Amino acid sequence: MEKFSTVNDFDYTQNEYIDLVYEIMQNRKRGEKPVAFIRTYGCQQNVADGERIKGMLEASGFIFNDKPDNADFILFNTCAVREHAEDRVFGNVGALKNLKAKYPNTLIALCGCMMEQKHIAERMYKSFPYVGLVFGTHALHQFPELLYKALSGSKRVYLRDNDDNLVHEGIPVKRDGSFKGWLPIMYGCNNFCTYCIVPYVRGRERSRKSSIILSKARDMISSGYKDITLLGQNVNSYGKNLKDSLSFAELIKEIDDIEGDYWLRFMTSHPKDCTRELIDVIAQSKHISKHLHLPFQSGSDRILKAMNRHYDRQKYLDIVNYAKSKIPDVSLTSDVIVGFPGETYEDFKQTLSLIKEVEYTSLFTFIYSPRVGTPAASMDDPVSDEEKGEWFKELLSVQEEIASKRCASMVGTTQKVLVESEKGKDNILNARTSGNIIVEAKGDKDLIGTFQNVRVTKAGNWILKGEFIKEDN
Repeated sequence: MEKFSTVNDFDYTQNEYIDLVYEIMQNRKRGEKPVAFIRTYGCQQNVADGERIKGMLEASGFIFNDKPDNADFILFNTCAVREHAEDRVFGNVGALKNLKAKYPNTLIALCGCMMEQKHIAERMYKSFPYVGLVFGTHALHQFPELLYKALSGSKRVYLRDNDDNLVHEGIPVKRDGSFKGWLPIMYGCNNFCTYCIVPYVRGRERSRKSSIILSKARDMISSGYKDITLLGQNVNSYGKNLKDSLSFAELIKEIDDIEGDYWLRFMTSHPKDCTRELIDVIAQSKHISKHLHLPFQSGSDRILKAMNRHYDRQKYLDIVNYAKSKIPDVSLTSDVIVGFPGETYEDFKQTLSLIKEVEYTSLFTFIYSPRVGTPAASMDDPVSDEEKGEWFKELLSVQEEIASKRCASMVGTTQKVLVESEKGKDNILNARTSGNIIVEAKGDKDLIGTFQNVRVTKAGNWILKGEFIKEDN
């Protein structure tokens, strides 16, 4: 495993801490090699962060286990976007009390977005004294140093709120997959939607240099990655903080020009930064997925203004309609919040009408969850949880009908798919179209990680079933 480089702003002395951690763990490990257990919650950016943490641990001599019982190091990489995710973290950390008592040398740690919130970090410190290391998103590049201090000292190590507004390059990565991979191109967010905690826990927008991104993309393509997703909290505002930078549309065009057999995806897009230039690039591309994830959150202009989304319903529909006109069979997906503070049923009906007009492939739907420190958390919210729940069920029913109709329209077509995994028994494999729709088909597991053609034979509400088409010899 390649260790840290001196590229950009990264403190290359972290290599020394990697060596020190390696030495300490030779005396603390329970087995032949030190074992780490990593559990990541939340978005794809968190998953990408987890891959960098694993890269640093692997460089320190660790191997990995999917259960905490035998681990010498246990880390929860947390998400702060929804209350449910936070509750799960507290529950899982609480369940480790007996394990820590049985194996005192086991180091328990937490990192990620939750840990950048002061009230959460304070609760963790007071309520879970057996947690020895806590650090936020801005300290990831210091992980070897923090791990060394937690292993070698008697005091617990807590570090948060230390944003230096830099992008730290050269951190080793241990990817979770061999043919699907994440490629972060920027970090942070400047939008400050009133419901969202991300700008407070991830900091301001910071873009990676395009030369580094292009080099990483070439490396992934030459290594056989078939599905590459560019990541950012607001991915299509890429480059705005860099001098003489490529725009996001220019960046993905440059990646698309790289020869190879792969699909290129990106998320998450903000409607205010989704340009016609970007849509034109997608339409003319060889590798870019014909799938556009464009969160609209609400169909009501009044609620969109209260959310601080910087667009209205008509502007959003203009983008969608342009995409439909330029990209045949474009697959549109989105995020929707139900029950934002002050939302009325009339506002909600406007959301339903927008869903019916656009006809999304699928939706990520959420009932509003207040986040401490955001403006929306202090807004009047007179609608009961029970009523919001009824709205939520109504929305799901509308979207299910739309998705079912779209899936039914694909029966009889031939789709190029990337085979991703075994479903279970009977040799059924899960595959995915360029438009991000799951197709189940019977086949040998050797097909996993390859592109295949599938004839769609049956449609469900959300997925397709089909048969692999054998190529003539």
